[in-house]
Amino acid sequence: MQHLVLIAFLSASLFFPHPPCANGADLNSDKQALLAFAASLPHARKINWTLTTQVCRSWVGVTCTPDGKRVRMLRLPAIGLFGPMPSNILGKLDALEVLSLRSNRLTVGLPPDVPSIPSLHSLYLQHNNLSGIIPTSLSSNLAFLDLSYNSFVGEIPLQVQNITQLTGLSLQNNSLSGPIPDLHLPNLKYLNLSNNNFSGAIPLSLQKFPANSFLGNAFLCGFPLEPCPGSAPSPSPNTPFPQDSKKDFWRRLWRKHHTAIIIAIIAGGGVLLLILIIILLICIFKRKKDGELGTAASSSKGKGVVGGRGEKSKQEYSSGVQEAERNKLVFFEGCSYNFDLEDLLRASAEVLGKGSHGTTYKAVLEDGTTVVVKRLKEVVAGKKEFEQQMEIIDRLGQHHQGVVPLRAFYYSKDEKLLVYDYVPPGSLSAALHGNKSAGRAPLDWETRVRISLGAARAIAHLHTEGGVKFIHGNIKSNNILLSQELSACVSDFGLAQLMATPHVHPRLIGYRAPEVLEGKKPTQKSDVYSFGVLLLEMLTGKAPLRSPGRDDSIEHLPRWVQSVVREEWTSEVFDVDLLRHSNTEDEMVQLLQVAMACVAIPPDQRPRMEDVVRRIEEIRSSGSGTTTRTSPEDKPREEHIQIT
Repeated sequence: MQHLVLIAFLSASLFFPHPPCANGADLNSDKQALLAFAASLPHARKINWTLTTQVCRSWVGVTCTPDGKRVRMLRLPAIGLFGPMPSNILGKLDALEVLSLRSNRLTVGLPPDVPSIPSLHSLYLQHNNLSGIIPTSLSSNLAFLDLSYNSFVGEIPLQVQNITQLTGLSLQNNSLSGPIPDLHLPNLKYLNLSNNNFSGAIPLSLQKFPANSFLGNAFLCGFPLEPCPGSAPSPSPNTPFPQDSKKDFWRRLWRKHHTAIIIAIIAGGGVLLLILIIILLICIFKRKKDGELGTAASSSKGKGVVGGRGEKSKQEYSSGVQEAERNKLVFFEGCSYNFDLEDLLRASAEVLGKGSHGTTYKAVLEDGTTVVVKRLKEVVAGKKEFEQQMEIIDRLGQHHQGVVPLRAFYYSKDEKLLVYDYVPPGSLSAALHGNKSAGRAPLDWETRVRISLGAARAIAHLHTEGGVKFIHGNIKSNNILLSQELSACVSDFGLAQLMATPHVHPRLIGYRAPEVLEGKKPTQKSDVYSFGVLLLEMLTGKAPLRSPGRDDSIEHLPRWVQSVVREEWTSEVFDVDLLRHSNTEDEMVQLLQVAMACVAIPPDQRPRMEDVVRRIEEIRSSGSGTTTRTSPEDKPREEHIQIT
């Protein structure tokens, strides 16, 4: 149902007029309020808010109005904010429309000035430790309010009835109590009040919502839950005899026919037992037969289809997902997909590839929606750690067009699934090594430089914004996706931290840094090494894989390049498809120097990804004769890169 919330929020953002700003309020006052907010709350992750930087262009989590005069959105999910929310600070942001502080560790109560910001459309405070009562002062412009997974107490404020634009209300997993008010909200599309302490009858106006919107409230009754006590029709006044007469009747009947009654009960019990035994035997026989069919299906090639759906692939990533209450995909903000886990498991599925982190599928739902589903394997992280990492991955994917955003995830004891956008036409690996057989033209030099720069910027973004310990962990050409315009989109990042110490597949050791192959923990410098191998792959046209009999693969690609260069046969290194282009060999040699610096054996001799970005920008600029703008995060660091 979260897709309805998102659609409704977008609609609200388009049609709600912006309320007038308070007298004297401007971007500088917003800046001071944000700095005061950051100073009053400890946070585990560093945020780049300073007096000397520009709010609208460089402050993480901040989005301004189109004219750049006010702060419109503040999104700081999962950055480790800790402690009580300060009062009378965020309320000064009177042009704020979206506030997201979800998945932090905020405590104590919710200051009344926050939900009462007049312009506020969406408030996301789920997954914190907030307590106390829900403030009664609520903005009448609210379209979505999410206070779930906190410790709020008391009743739902009656003032919620006045928020006529409300489309989504999420209050599940709190300690709210009392009766549910009769909310006549014409635009309400999503409601979740489950796992609280509500009591009494569900109001008629809310009975249109499914039962899972109200589960976990022991004293709640009425449709769509169990009927309330006393709500059943009372006995008809034409009853043939009163209650006392009924008792006498059954007593006389027992005395007269007790032997026959006992025999009937025993006979009925025997018949029932026989029926249960027959049912049990049928189930055992059916399970045995299904097991034989499953074994036969797993040994056959191709995709088995039942009723038009790919059952083999579906079974592979749906095993273990049984309980209905666990069948919940967790969607992130900004996702417009309209399906649930049941829809996903019914989709036809095609295996796109199997990697060190799991199997990736292309799933086509019944309505034609196409997504990519990754079924993770060997996850050792617990649920809380897993969810926190998903929040980080989501945050990093929202702020850079060169990374594939995570749209949803599913976590259970037996299954961990990730849902991404499907990015046609495919991966860099397919473009480099599959073109000849597919009949397509090979990638030219300009395209390869653009792809390498886009991938480098994306990985540098992950390293900078994710923190010093955040790594991609699985850089290879299969994980660099190409858009229709052949722009690079980096995928599969941030998953290595969730996995057991990986056993590197022999075919993939060519991408791994030497220290990782020795069993050491991967670092950002390990990512740099893998990216260097990726550059060599683009320059040489050879895959760093163990594939005996293939001319376009060399397992230890850096070692091979080093040996050729030392013999002064540099031109022999490059892909023959690149040598057809005139006046590019100097640039190819420069990029080769960058790649060889990245694959230096000692990790401390490898450049940072920011430096790699700067060098590729310089190469591209020298080749095109134009100046490439460097992003604010790409601060140059002098470092001599050469082949050693």
